[in-house]
Amino acid sequence: MTDVPLWRTIQRSNFTSLEKLCIFLGLTQEQISQLSENKNFPLNLPLRLASKIEKGTLNDPIFKQFVPTQEERAHSISFCKDPVSDCKAAHSPKYLKKYANRVLLIPTGACAMHCRYCFRQNFPYAPFQTGLTQELRWIQQDSSIKEVILSGGDPLSLSPNHLKNLLEQLCTISHLERIRFHTRFPIGIPERIDAELLSCLEASTKQIWFTIHCNHPNELDPDILNALKKIQKLGIPVLNQSVLLKGVNDTIETLQSLCETLTANGIFPYYLHQLDRVEGAAHFEVSPDHGRYLISELTKRLSGYGVPKYVQEIASEPSKTQVK
Repeated sequence: MTDVPLWRTIQRSNFTSLEKLCIFLGLTQEQISQLSENKNFPLNLPLRLASKIEKGTLNDPIFKQFVPTQEERAHSISFCKDPVSDCKAAHSPKYLKKYANRVLLIPTGACAMHCRYCFRQNFPYAPFQTGLTQELRWIQQDSSIKEVILSGGDPLSLSPNHLKNLLEQLCTISHLERIRFHTRFPIGIPERIDAELLSCLEASTKQIWFTIHCNHPNELDPDILNALKKIQKLGIPVLNQSVLLKGVNDTIETLQSLCETLTANGIFPYYLHQLDRVEGAAHFEVSPDHGRYLISELTKRLSGYGVPKYVQEIASEPSKTQVK
């Protein structure tokens, strides 16, 4: 019998019951009445992150990101189920082609956590069992593709063997130069960056880029930063992308603290995203004017490499659009 990796055991302690989380956080009945179950996109919160939430309040920045509230039920005419037209760009549920020279593979719909503003929460993920034979053939046949982005879901949700096999197959494609991971997994379960994963990454003959997703400095801790340092020591650049969220990171003090923590640990603050207008997330939206102000202030306070690009994804555009 194969031993279960430590990170899988830790993942089983995720909060998936709203009732149990409310008890853990010491919420009052009045506070609980402001929450809301969402069976289509249920609560999924790692214990590590839940333990960082201030008890007895709904105003904690980590709480706001992961716990479903009544605000998700509010209807807004400009918000929809597929705000960035992923479905239109999908050649299959596991293969998205939006931009020149690169494709996005979605090998799994599983995540380590469920962010309430996730633009892909309604995406029609294919069953894991369908494999990637056709998608890998498309990449092999298109010599213009220089980069594959592994997304999801979260690619680190894959088992070690499946991830190893996928990377090995990608490494056989001669015209492919780069493999990019998009992952939130280490923010909730840094134990995922274990010896087996590091060995898998080190064996790659393609240049790997590793992009994490962190919105608030409270999400980070020494264990997470030390785990990411192990990836950096392999010669793999680590970048961060954030989403600008009302009540979470829409102050200069919060963003400055996040960017300073990242750069102090060699992590490049890559993107600050304007919210994708997914149905149920209208309460998170920050005006572009305020976003521009925040970037202007960060520019005055930080080194150039410490200021993220403020961008928005606009369907049918050939790249991310910089908000100026």
